[in-house]
Amino acid sequence: MSSPRPTPPAPPAKPAGPGRPKDLSKRTAILEAAKRLFLIEGFDGVSMDQIATEAGVSKLTVYSHFGDKETLFGAAVKTYCEQHLPSPLFEPAPATPLRARLIEIAVAFYDMISTPEAIQIHRLLCSPQVAESALSKMFWDAGPQRLHDEFESLLVRRVESGELEIADTARAATQFFALVKGEPHALLMFGCGFTGKAELKAHIEASVAMFLRAYARRGD
Repeated sequence: MSSPRPTPPAPPAKPAGPGRPKDLSKRTAILEAAKRLFLIEGFDGVSMDQIATEAGVSKLTVYSHFGDKETLFGAAVKTYCEQHLPSPLFEPAPATPLRARLIEIAVAFYDMISTPEAIQIHRLLCSPQVAESALSKMFWDAGPQRLHDEFESLLVRRVESGELEIADTARAATQFFALVKGEPHALLMFGCGFTGKAELKAHIEASVAMFLRAYARRGD
């Protein structure tokens, strides 16, 4: 009887390729580097080489992810907004009472626009050299317009469910965010100090109450 043949050794495992997770980590690093540098140097003062160095990647990698500096700026703004006001905040969530959902959105929105970084970007975009440039439009489309559109969609769904009565949901969305910003945000913009937590809470609750007085559906 012949002895069994020895089992051939298993081939060495192939090293893991770059894969999607690595790509995502590089994209995140690029976006974080871009946000930091745009805040410090402004849009025109930052080059793609600087962003690549700050992110620890090659310039080719930066271009392969974003194409050009304008696209990268828009993506950085969009990411910043999504971090503070993620899309699930605007989902239907019928189990969440309307007032509670509006306060949740208002608090997240105010937290986002009141950070030192947001104030600095706002002042930069209001400066004469930037105010009438294409950069302002890119910022608007990537940030405020996205929030407006998602919030308007939420209002439309709440109108359809019978909770709200709004003839012009686009205008109502604009009014909501204007109410939430109010004087507290103006004080920050002018460098006149910040509103205390208790007063800010009262401001947000009063803003939501005013919005609901205008648009909550009355009993038949």
